[in-house]
Amino acid sequence: MPLPADQLILLAIIVATTTLYITNWLPTEVTSALAIVALIFTGVLPADQALTGFSSTATITVAAMFVLSAGLMRTGALEAVTLQLGRHSRGSATRLLMLLALVEIPTSAFMNNTPVVVMMLPVVISLCRQFKLRASKFLLPVSYFAVLGGTCTLIGTSTNILVDDIYRQSGGPGFGLFDFSVLGLAYAAIGTIFLVIFGQRLLPNRAPLANLLGDRQSTAYVTEIVVTAQSKLVGRPAREVFRHISLDQRAVVTPPNLSRRHRRLQRVQNAPAPRKLDHVEPLRLLQIFRHEQEYQAEALANLILTEGDHLVVTGTAKDITLFQEVNNAVLATVVEDEERAAVTNLEERVVEAVVLSGSNMISRRLSDLQLNRRFQVKVMGLQHHGRQQVTGLRQQRIETGDLLLLRGDTADLQEAAEACKLMLVEGVDDLLIRQSKNRTALVIMAGVVLLATFTELPIVVLALAGAALMMVTRCLRTDEALRSLDPSSLMLLAATIPIGVAMQTTGLVDTIVDKLLSVTGTENHLLLLAVFYVMTALLTELLSNNAVAVLLTPVALQLSLQMGVDPTPLLVAVMFGASASFMTPFGYQTNAIVMGPGGYKFVDYLRIGAPLQVIMSLTAITLIPILWPF
Repeated sequence: MPLPADQLILLAIIVATTTLYITNWLPTEVTSALAIVALIFTGVLPADQALTGFSSTATITVAAMFVLSAGLMRTGALEAVTLQLGRHSRGSATRLLMLLALVEIPTSAFMNNTPVVVMMLPVVISLCRQFKLRASKFLLPVSYFAVLGGTCTLIGTSTNILVDDIYRQSGGPGFGLFDFSVLGLAYAAIGTIFLVIFGQRLLPNRAPLANLLGDRQSTAYVTEIVVTAQSKLVGRPAREVFRHISLDQRAVVTPPNLSRRHRRLQRVQNAPAPRKLDHVEPLRLLQIFRHEQEYQAEALANLILTEGDHLVVTGTAKDITLFQEVNNAVLATVVEDEERAAVTNLEERVVEAVVLSGSNMISRRLSDLQLNRRFQVKVMGLQHHGRQQVTGLRQQRIETGDLLLLRGDTADLQEAAEACKLMLVEGVDDLLIRQSKNRTALVIMAGVVLLATFTELPIVVLALAGAALMMVTRCLRTDEALRSLDPSSLMLLAATIPIGVAMQTTGLVDTIVDKLLSVTGTENHLLLLAVFYVMTALLTELLSNNAVAVLLTPVALQLSLQMGVDPTPLLVAVMFGASASFMTPFGYQTNAIVMGPGGYKFVDYLRIGAPLQVIMSLTAITLIPILWPF
């Protein structure tokens, strides 16, 4: 029997929206807006219903939780706890993983997962440098611990809040703050045991871009050094200055006005380590640009360096800086500027920045960002999708978790980071912390939790009150609170909530339920639970966890109604299954955030995430019917 026209239209909208979310062809905010518009213009929903996502208590609660989490992060409320990690881990990888779990899981139970991971990222990287450990062995577990901890309470993740909101709107009693904490703690404990025992074996031993806060000896860059009139390089033969000269190509002359941005400063994959000849020249000379001429290979060795020469070299950031200082040379700007320009301020700092979820850089080309013109911050390099070699930097579109190498004054770097939602992992983070307010922030958060536990006040009211107090007590400035809001997450909620409403009004939920029951039957409750959980967990590897929750919660409610059973087991399966994103970097935003700093590839997520997903699925399917019998 063919589907009615309105169901077919809704399915088309869902498929198109899902495809755009997965491919990231358009920014998440744009895709979400288009989905809402499509629901209205196709007549699937009237305008008032299509816009209900903006006024939903779930959306408001999630927004308030972003502000609460930002307040804790800005005040460094948990910094003292994290600093104890190094003292108690004593260089043991196993002990460090266990300590990370002990800190992250309870923290993520009450904070949004994303700021928890953002806060832990530089701490873990610094500890890895201190104890000579690979950050790639720890950063993905940092994301997983946050995911596992978020399942322990109602406010631990936006997915739980969303499912609870839909349940209450359907006439159900909803969930309390700790109603599923027993399952969440068991879930987190089993996941932690797996990661501690097998994480070091399954995770890659890979150095990220510049090792972030770590040792830069093995991290090579390509950059241009400008010979000025005052430089000690003037009049010296290139062979004398650079004893290590690339001989890979014949000398060529390039035509005038050739754009050379792509050569400016790029990651070199497996770049040969330059010989440590002396303190002046540990660099490798690749090319020299003199006016419009390009010299390579043997031609380089015979050149006498003159004012205005642009020397293309490869070496570590430390060696490049040292070469500049010793020879009174300057670094050329890269990527953004049409014309070559010299960076004359050697007091500027070079830092790495992680692109966070919700950044206005996402899906934009590097050439369009104009960071130099807007903030006087120069883009010196990029790591994209864990690759350590990037060509054509100008046309590269930025995604969550990408790493940017930036140069600028401390104040300019801080301004750019706040405006573009970047996490500076070296150099200026300490300026962002208001330690005098950390106790205040902790009291506010504790008050929200206690009132949610022992009173009947709605979570949305308590979260809004806590967010307001963060600003009133100046733990967080108003502009900082506004920037803490993740537009991608909020717009996604605003779009998926009306899609869930449309599924009910068009009868698509009933159609899905009938098809599912025809496969599982109505009597085998355990089989139905297993199929439902696995379906949810697989979908969340491709879609946003919130989108999956919105799509499947109405299905769970209708299934339980037709079977005449308590909906709690199926709703809990949606909550836990939608949070169980372990096998892909785009299923959960914290997975994407650690991709760049950890130097991860897609296969790394599959290698450790697939067995973890199997174990978590068996855990949930076994314990849910025991804790909540049908």
